[in-house]
Amino acid sequence: MLRKYIGDRAFYRRALALMVPIMLQNGITNFVNMLDNVMVGRVGTAEMSGVAVANQLIFVLNLCLFGAVSGAGIFGAQYHGSGDVSGVRHTFRFKILFCSAMTAVAGAVLLIFGPQLVGLYLRGEGDAASAARSLECAMDYIRVMAVGFLPFTLAQCWASTLRETGRATPPMAAGVAAVLVNLLLNYVLIFGHFGAPALGVVGAAVATVVSRFVELAVLIVWTFANRATNPFIAGAFKSMRVPLPLARQIVLRGMPLMVNEAFWSSGMAILSQCYSLRGLDVVAANNISQTFFNVFAVAFMSVGATIGIIVGQHLGADEMSGAADSARKLIALSVFISVLVGAVYFVLARYIPLLYRTTGSVRELATLLMRITAVTMPLDAFANATYFTIRSGGKTLITFLFDSGFVWAVTVPLAFVLSRFTGVGIAVIFTACQCCNLLRDILGYVFVKKGIWLRNLVA
Repeated sequence: MLRKYIGDRAFYRRALALMVPIMLQNGITNFVNMLDNVMVGRVGTAEMSGVAVANQLIFVLNLCLFGAVSGAGIFGAQYHGSGDVSGVRHTFRFKILFCSAMTAVAGAVLLIFGPQLVGLYLRGEGDAASAARSLECAMDYIRVMAVGFLPFTLAQCWASTLRETGRATPPMAAGVAAVLVNLLLNYVLIFGHFGAPALGVVGAAVATVVSRFVELAVLIVWTFANRATNPFIAGAFKSMRVPLPLARQIVLRGMPLMVNEAFWSSGMAILSQCYSLRGLDVVAANNISQTFFNVFAVAFMSVGATIGIIVGQHLGADEMSGAADSARKLIALSVFISVLVGAVYFVLARYIPLLYRTTGSVRELATLLMRITAVTMPLDAFANATYFTIRSGGKTLITFLFDSGFVWAVTVPLAFVLSRFTGVGIAVIFTACQCCNLLRDILGYVFVKKGIWLRNLVA
């Protein structure tokens, strides 16, 4: 029975060849984001809260981009699996055009309506002066970060195409270069070392923007220097034309994914806003918890991305049994990894908040939220893995209902009611929302078991 969920050495060798570079890239990125967060947290609680709220809003844009490149990426992976270089090239162009337009709109919204959006998170119990300071820091941060939106967008389009064609190492190298630059500039610009001015949250934003230009530059240089192994780039920019039938198909199949990510990320933003009604301490504590969760969750999240690539290539090659077998074993691997990582996270939750220059009450609350997240981590891992499995076959409407549809139909209403119409504490609200994933896991199991996602979209 268990053999169905355990692969042989060749299977894990192939999976790890994709998973490890993705894990390292995302892990290093999130690790440096964590160091960035800790450095800002050393400046003060108001500064940390302001940057946390700003990043929550930017997170919505980032997830929309992820959804857009992922929707088109379904076709990129399957075109590569069928040996259609032209199809990969057209998919690459579509990503750049669509995502750039979306980024321009999102950037304008954040710059124009930023103060009102940030203010929604600063209405809980707490000092009015601290809330005003947090708002000021958030807007300073957003104005600088907006400069890096376009290079970040282009880098995501570029990196996703390389991964879909089996080139996972270059995006990892670009990510490593970017985060090292980010880390160095954070140290210099936040605190004013080596004669530089101490810019605080503005310094953190400048460091991030510079690192995004570095990441894009590395991807461009490597791809053009290795044209033979990246045939999709040949003539990619001679014209930005995308065949209308393909564009229509990507929009029909992929748009639900982008809408899904937009709804999911906005749902997460609403959840954070509901939590914030329990006080400004909750804003700071939830920021610490989410920052370190992102670092630890990379271990199982990378399995989800691997599922999308491996299963997508099987489907593009009409290997349905291979797709089903790989998905089943990778889902099991994801859950196994999450159990191990969750145990480590639970223990370290006692010590991680000590890194921040904040109050004892914020530290205690952060430890509590982190431990709740650690215990429920396997639920997150199973949901993430089944999501990528269903999505790999282009069942985007089902993934939309399964992912963001569930968040808005179940989790958000629960948090809204508990935070506004009851007096229960943040621990109860947070635990109830985390445990909602159990129901989502049951739905995911049913969808995967039925095999309705086993489809070749590019035949």
